[in-house]
Amino acid sequence: MDAGAPPQHDRTGLAAAFGAYVIWGFLPLYLILVQSVPAFEFVGWRIIWTLPLCLLIVLIRRQLPALRAALANRRTLGWLAASAALIAVNWVVYVWAIQNGQVYAASLGYYINPLLNVLLGTLLLGEKLTRPQWVAVGIAAVGVSLLAAGALTTLWISLTLALSFGTYGLIRKQVDVGSVPGLTIESALLLLPSMGVAWYFAQTQGSSFAVSTELSLAIMAGGALTAFPLLLFAIAARKLPYSTLGFIQFLAPSIVFILGLTVFGEELKPVQAACFAFIWTAAAIFVWDLVARTRKPAAS
Repeated sequence: MDAGAPPQHDRTGLAAAFGAYVIWGFLPLYLILVQSVPAFEFVGWRIIWTLPLCLLIVLIRRQLPALRAALANRRTLGWLAASAALIAVNWVVYVWAIQNGQVYAASLGYYINPLLNVLLGTLLLGEKLTRPQWVAVGIAAVGVSLLAAGALTTLWISLTLALSFGTYGLIRKQVDVGSVPGLTIESALLLLPSMGVAWYFAQTQGSSFAVSTELSLAIMAGGALTAFPLLLFAIAARKLPYSTLGFIQFLAPSIVFILGLTVFGEELKPVQAACFAFIWTAAAIFVWDLVARTRKPAAS
């Protein structure tokens, strides 16, 4: 990246954001493999298998000093405890929604989230949008409103997903800790509750981890599918304006939306098609403005 390029055009941040949202967009396909595992139990195992992977990455990248420094800082530890709780709530609701056929409700949550990111970025972080970007926000808001009006009974799912992940990202953007040490601490803080959940299901219903080798391997894969996109997101959150990060996020729910239509066989209603058109018109305007401003320094 050119030295004179503004921070919102950081290529590493953009690549990390796109990588995270593509993985999250296709995550429902993975959840098909573990659909027999109750949502709470699956999230417990997901955290259990995320921690060792994070610790391995910390060792490979020689980030133990950063990890120890974060653990010694009470303020950092407190904020990471809050972000850990938020992401745990987000995971449970998302997995439950997919398992119970509420794919569109899940996608709506992540359609609302970018608008929340823009709101948080402008009100709390002092970020400024250009006129075309405000036009894009308005168009996207119309589309999301159309979809929300037609899904009032499942709106709690969408709002919980949007608020939990939006606040999670805001905290991770503000806390002075690297992406890998931060996720390692979050996973460690959630480890005991997760082990308790796994033990509870083993005692009451039988552990899903003992059903078959294939299911056990699929559950273990949840660690990697949790760690890598969250690490990419944490990198992007620290390098990009929150409003820009928010609009890139439209990619994930759009993939989920298409999967709901093609793979999960949910009926596409006219209001949903209209919302989709509004969202992608807004995203096109936002991306066009971003690319146009990226090219200006190179042209001068």
